[in-house]
Amino acid sequence: MPGHHDAATLRSPGLPVKPTWLFDLDNTLHDAGAHVFGELNRSMAAFVQRELKLEAQEASRLQRHYYQRYGATLLGLVRHHGVKAAHFLHETHRLPHLEQQVSTHRHDVEALRRLPGRKLVLTNAPRDYALRVLRLLRIEHLFDAVLSIEDMAMFGQLRPKPDARMLRRLAVKLRVHPSQCILVEDTLVHQKSARRVGMQTVWMQRYARRGTHSGPTVARWSMRPAYVDRVVRSLRPLCRRV
Repeated sequence: MPGHHDAATLRSPGLPVKPTWLFDLDNTLHDAGAHVFGELNRSMAAFVQRELKLEAQEASRLQRHYYQRYGATLLGLVRHHGVKAAHFLHETHRLPHLEQQVSTHRHDVEALRRLPGRKLVLTNAPRDYALRVLRLLRIEHLFDAVLSIEDMAMFGQLRPKPDARMLRRLAVKLRVHPSQCILVEDTLVHQKSARRVGMQTVWMQRYARRGTHSGPTVARWSMRPAYVDRVVRSLRPLCRRV
């Protein structure tokens, strides 16, 4: 942490400031699209079917609807059905085969080691799952903190990515100007919100470009939206021209 320096001091021209890196987890630090997303989708659909006593097809439809409307199935279930967030997160992220399903690239691990500045994981996944994945990948020690969905509450309500208010508040808590934060993400809508609050953005495409369950389809992977500063397919380029 920057200690006693305030945001104005941190961004003064005479004082070089190392960046604060905010790394997404799934499909950014590991290949979640290959196996994990498929299992999570099935687990969430089963939860919705069981808890709301719905037929499988209707449960799957409602799950997709809430994801598209709120950016997370959980938010719709909490808001409209009184589901407890902790119960949902625990039940849907058990993932008994996770140990055989996570992988990353050694070059990305080496890049994380070399990258200057603070490095944090910022994920909409629950803390237990995030820590479990980082330990399996043997990269937990490379990060200064892990910020999970449980850490994204404001005024008693969860405000996960892409909530711009949460991102702005995060910069305040980290005692840095948003322009000193760099969000590395596979999900464009999250980067769009980050840019709205003044953060820098990196679109990590390696894992999201492939995999049956990689997430929303992107029409043109070669495009670079105006709110994306850089497009990468590995983390190594981040060590250059920081």
